[in-house]
Amino acid sequence: MRPPADSARPTDTDLHWLRQAFDAGQSARDQGKHPFGALVVAADGTVLARAGNNGLPPDGDPTQHAELRAAAAAARAHAPAVLAGATLYTSAEPCCMCAGAVYWTGIGRVVYGLSEHALLGLTGDHPENPTFSLPCREVFARGQRRVQVLGPLLEDEAARVHAGFWQP
Repeated sequence: MRPPADSARPTDTDLHWLRQAFDAGQSARDQGKHPFGALVVAADGTVLARAGNNGLPPDGDPTQHAELRAAAAAARAHAPAVLAGATLYTSAEPCCMCAGAVYWTGIGRVVYGLSEHALLGLTGDHPENPTFSLPCREVFARGQRRVQVLGPLLEDEAARVHAGFWQP
């Protein structure tokens, strides 16, 4: 098993795009959806896809996490070579389902805000967000190709969009 490739430090550009993912989460919340957002950004800075969570009826389904939606949209529209150099910026650590989507679409890098552990602290046992205790680094470590991961980053900022959302 390879160790995770997370020795790199985030750049100012990384922090900019991560904050854009937080904004996408706020947009999802403003639409009555779960407050998660994600962007796929090419190596040249082109935004390939942007998505919010769409996991609630009547329009969505539980598999429509922001990360999965952004990764799938990017994969439908861009060549594997572009995706290999791209980064998924996401407001929260990808769950195992979303980490799988990143892996299978060939995206080469993930930068995230809230850790799965911190997210659990915000959501508690809310039935609409049953979290896995499975860091995305562990999912990626089981694969045959390397996915670089940076995070958690800016957790206090990432948590703001969740304030009051998960409480009855």
